[in-house]
Amino acid sequence: MTTSPGVSVTPQSAAALAERPRGDGGSDFARLSRRIAEAGLLRRRPGYYATRIGLVVALYAAGWGAFFALGDSWGQLAVAAFLAFVFGQVALLAHDLAHRQVFRRRGPSEIMGRLFGNLGVGMSYGWWMHKHTRHHANPNHEDLDPDVAPDILVWSTDQARASRGVARLIGGHQALLFFPLLTLEGFNLHVSSLRALRSPYMKKRALEGTLLLLHIAGLLSALFLVLSPGRALAFLAVNQCLFGVYLGCTFAPNHKGMPTFTGDERPDFLRRQVLTSRNVRGGLLTDVMLGGLNYQIEHHLFPSMPTPHLRRAQVVVRQYCAEIGVPYHETGLLRSYREALTHLHRVGEPIRRQRGAR
Repeated sequence: MTTSPGVSVTPQSAAALAERPRGDGGSDFARLSRRIAEAGLLRRRPGYYATRIGLVVALYAAGWGAFFALGDSWGQLAVAAFLAFVFGQVALLAHDLAHRQVFRRRGPSEIMGRLFGNLGVGMSYGWWMHKHTRHHANPNHEDLDPDVAPDILVWSTDQARASRGVARLIGGHQALLFFPLLTLEGFNLHVSSLRALRSPYMKKRALEGTLLLLHIAGLLSALFLVLSPGRALAFLAVNQCLFGVYLGCTFAPNHKGMPTFTGDERPDFLRRQVLTSRNVRGGLLTDVMLGGLNYQIEHHLFPSMPTPHLRRAQVVVRQYCAEIGVPYHETGLLRSYREALTHLHRVGEPIRRQRGAR
């Protein structure tokens, strides 16, 4: 297991982490689950989600209403920024739907998930589900978690030493380039979603593809029918770049810079989720902006838990982790980014050293 400087998780061996204290109450996670269930924190919150969905849909409609009312003006860039925030909120709702936080049954979750994901923001529900399910099963495992697979960025010194192509080109300075690269994430979501349509795991390929193309065609048609070509391109750039930065800033604090595993290193479920996740402290504004993902530890332990219950669950989980001696890491938002960037800089050191030796 590898850890990062500044993170409160102590560098214990994988063997020690895999130990499961036994008792009459079953596994550590089973005992915690009973406490959570007894507190009523797994119950659905239809009223909350009806209100949240209604607000997000209203903001979405208001954004496009302002767009058509304003017409061909550079003031549209403010609308582009506003819609980038709304797109992020739509994506966060699609996330909750995929985890069945809103509906217990798969059917309604998939229908609404595709409407919000594919049609709403141009992000494939099926692609994201496939990727995100693998991430939740083995967070921060370099061989099993697609979110820490070496692609453009490297997440460990071993990945840095073995890097090729773009990852090697930018890996030595990836901490400096992290936020600029997030401006491309919105475009990357669309490209990855379209490419995934050819994947064998994709279900309802025709439906997914149709909704994605409707989103793209609708967006481009609106821009180029209402705006001059230059302003349309500027709107698209501002909207998609800010959308990517917003999503990246929402997900980056969750696991980046936390311990990673390789090979057969695989602690029990509770430790696998807690040790690799970071909570972000904050109030109501933080909860809204991060969509509840600031309670990442609780979310990973109980993915189907409705977002409004996560704050209450944190008290139970943090106390329980203290009882059984499992490190529980939480920090402020800015500190979370600093820890993630410090980690990215540190793991890129082998690339910088190799370049310096030439």
